[in-house]
Amino acid sequence: MEKNTRKNILITGGVGFIGSHVVRQFVTKYGDYHIFNLDALTYAGNLENLKDIEKAPNYTFVKGDITDADFINHLFFQNSFDGVIHLAAESHVDRSITNPLSFVRTNVLGTVNLLNASLELAKDNPNFLFYHISTDEVFGSLGKDGFFTENTSYDPNSPYSASKASSDHFVRAYGETYKLPFVISNCSNNYGPNQFPEKLIPLFINNIIQNKPLPVYGDGNYTRDWLFVKDHAKAIDLIFHEGNRGETYNVGGFNEWKNIDLTQLLCRLMDKKLNRQEGASEKLITFVKDRPGHDLRYAIDATKINQELGWKPSVTFEEGLEKTIDWYFDNQEWLDHVTSGDYLEYYKKQYQA
Repeated sequence: MEKNTRKNILITGGVGFIGSHVVRQFVTKYGDYHIFNLDALTYAGNLENLKDIEKAPNYTFVKGDITDADFINHLFFQNSFDGVIHLAAESHVDRSITNPLSFVRTNVLGTVNLLNASLELAKDNPNFLFYHISTDEVFGSLGKDGFFTENTSYDPNSPYSASKASSDHFVRAYGETYKLPFVISNCSNNYGPNQFPEKLIPLFINNIIQNKPLPVYGDGNYTRDWLFVKDHAKAIDLIFHEGNRGETYNVGGFNEWKNIDLTQLLCRLMDKKLNRQEGASEKLITFVKDRPGHDLRYAIDATKINQELGWKPSVTFEEGLEKTIDWYFDNQEWLDHVTSGDYLEYYKKQYQA
């Protein structure tokens, strides 16, 4: 995609965890673009994530739901987007087990609404691109060896991963059937600033501060590859501008951690940060009943994006984790807001005002 012509880019889910970092990346780096940030402001969406750029002249926030086809069609007609970067999704596995239908609505129906609206714009714009951000969970579970590649067969095991796998298939189907220009990336577990504290790392940071239990599923030997969110935002930028259309790129942190090892490392770092006796936080670890369909191991082979586009992580996991801990300590007010239970109504009122 050419960089020197002013473009209207739609980023969905842009006040969420990953989305807010992507929006900031594009708003601050591409002054000749106008970035439209579409978000429904659900529980994980937080306008405070983008306080620093909310008044930028090349930025517009739009409150809306991707499951509303009429709204989406009108939005696309009004703004003639040159590209869509689609991150809006229900993303928590535990929530998908409790309420799978909400994941189908947002992740499948919402994606199809965006695809349909994109078809109209792509007819008159040969440079249009639909970029769909997905997850490594669509590939299912690995054994002790091997890695997920771009050619790994899909084998989702949770309602969340099944909904994301379905949306991936719809994007590819629209590319094949209607020739819609697209690119897809599948990422490993993200961590870093602004993550809603229901996910492992921010939950445990907050629980350690509060001296609350650290619930570890099963025996704690589930293994994940971890990706610092700012590195992911840079990868998305790179794929959007230089990735080959019709291709898939795996984005991973080139590291694996068992949940129990990660938790113990986090405890040690937090003990130092809080000036607690070494081992104090580890006493909070509590093994709990495993969740249904829990995948044993995810591991991303990110060789393709490294060799073709030159991307690689900028920090090790240990470095990224320390940066993450520092951010939560420096932004205690943010953490208090999102854990208070009334922050969503607060920010809705702020937006309406």
